[in-house]
Amino acid sequence: MSLFDREEQAMAHTGLDVYLHDHLAGATLGAELAEQIGEYAKGTALAGVMAALQAEIEADRRTLLDVVERLDAGRHPVKQATGWLAEKASHVKFGGLSSGDEDHGLFMALESLALGVLGKRSLWVALREVRADHPQLADVDLDALILRAEAQYATLEPERLVAGRRALGADGG
Repeated sequence: MSLFDREEQAMAHTGLDVYLHDHLAGATLGAELAEQIGEYAKGTALAGVMAALQAEIEADRRTLLDVVERLDAGRHPVKQATGWLAEKASHVKFGGLSSGDEDHGLFMALESLALGVLGKRSLWVALREVRADHPQLADVDLDALILRAEAQYATLEPERLVAGRRALGADGG
């Protein structure tokens, strides 16, 4: 393969590389956020829900790391630092410190996590659409990953709605 061919091939994957690393930063934030919510809800049923979700989200993050490696998407330290900063900032916002309202902070954390899970589902669907262009994805069970994201969202949505009623209802908002 000539230098020109390698440069052309590298450029062809640039959009995919960026996309994967954006989702990897989001997955890192999602795993941390699920853990934060679980710690906040310690001693409640929500803590158990978050522990199970956090384990699944972390497994999905590891799967995404495997996809990044399979596709030789490289490392993006700026994306990793951005994810780390976002996670640290979320402690202030979701802890209720910015609004002074813990119910609102919990609601926003659950909503952010639910949106992240929907984004992850979109990632798996998009990868399924281009799987034929990337033989390295042939044995990645994208259908199972899509179903797991849908199940995660179905678990999160009732919790988000309960928190939303507390935060935004007549007594809370």
